[in-house]
Amino acid sequence: MKKIKIILVLSVVLTWVLVISCDTTTIQEIQPVVTNPTYNTNIAPLMNAKCVSCHSTNGQYPALTNYDEVKEATENGDLQCRIANSCGSIMPPSGKLPQVFIDMVNNWKLQGYAQQ
Repeated sequence: MKKIKIILVLSVVLTWVLVISCDTTTIQEIQPVVTNPTYNTNIAPLMNAKCVSCHSTNGQYPALTNYDEVKEATENGDLQCRIANSCGSIMPPSGKLPQVFIDMVNNWKLQGYAQQ
């Protein structure tokens, strides 16, 4: 009886260890690329979640708090090179964004910076 309880407890502990150790970005990495992104629906939430805490009006350059600021940073290529780590400095500092988000920003630019 004690062996069964020990095996059961070990099974539960092992299951929790496996669940807790899973990478939390896995869901983001398998999300489909947004093919027709708009600023309000797709780009602004990404900027607010990953960029605005540092890149605000009185923060680090460039400010990324509104449509015009994000569009300008995308037009000059600075935003793409930073999020894709192709210019020697990765943003956000916590690590490279999943490729689906990088592709979304690129699609937004290629499709003419739709706002709504």
